[in-house]
Amino acid sequence: MARRHKIKIKGSHEIARMRVAGETASAILLELAKAVQPGRTTMEIDQLASELMRQRDCKSAFLGYRGFKGQICISVNEEVVHGIGGPRKIQPGDVVKIDVGIVKGGWIGDNALTVAVGDVSAETRRLLVATEESLFAAIDHARPGERLADLCGAVEEYVKPKGFTVVREFVGHGVGRDLHEEPQVPNYRPQGKSPILEPGMVLAIEPMVNAGTPSIRILDDGWTVITTDGKPSAHFEHTVLVTDGEPELLTWRPRGVPGL
Repeated sequence: MARRHKIKIKGSHEIARMRVAGETASAILLELAKAVQPGRTTMEIDQLASELMRQRDCKSAFLGYRGFKGQICISVNEEVVHGIGGPRKIQPGDVVKIDVGIVKGGWIGDNALTVAVGDVSAETRRLLVATEESLFAAIDHARPGERLADLCGAVEEYVKPKGFTVVREFVGHGVGRDLHEEPQVPNYRPQGKSPILEPGMVLAIEPMVNAGTPSIRILDDGWTVITTDGKPSAHFEHTVLVTDGEPELLTWRPRGVPGL
């Protein structure tokens, strides 16, 4: 867990620019969610993301990051995160995770959601709803004076009683000028001393929740993360500002799972 002095506190000018980046990232994500339709390929969604970023005078925060080849991360069904657009066609009954990170004016906006394509199983529906709700359970702890560990623990504590598991190898993070800043924000309660949250901290909170085992592996492309049992996974993310009062969603969008 990061020490307190490593967590960057954003000032009012920096926060204003992060609001713009967050609003831009959210607008692009919502447009991409609408474009997820049976018969379209994941590469077509990635190409649309490139065009939407061009229109909004921003660029991908992911493209080229440690060699990543996509504008966005697009992951289907058993793919948890970090999927790269390609020839795979979206099918009825799929769940498609879209993660959009952009750079605008030197600042990052980072958010994600999962789209239900047509009729999905009742169990998958439960998974998607529980994952989004676990995100808001965590966000409710993004308040001054709260411990980061309580925010992190809220995700697993919400989904575990429903029979779902959290991915432990990948976590949320602080965000600002850099895509990944301190602190790490796991989706389970970390051990050891935990930082106290303060106004001006900005966190990318992103539950990654599996229907079955928490065990994952990475495909030969070096990026795409899948569940080892082949069961579906869901992913939702917001960039959240700790204020003097209520948490502020810098990537605000209407609450609810697209397609359900």
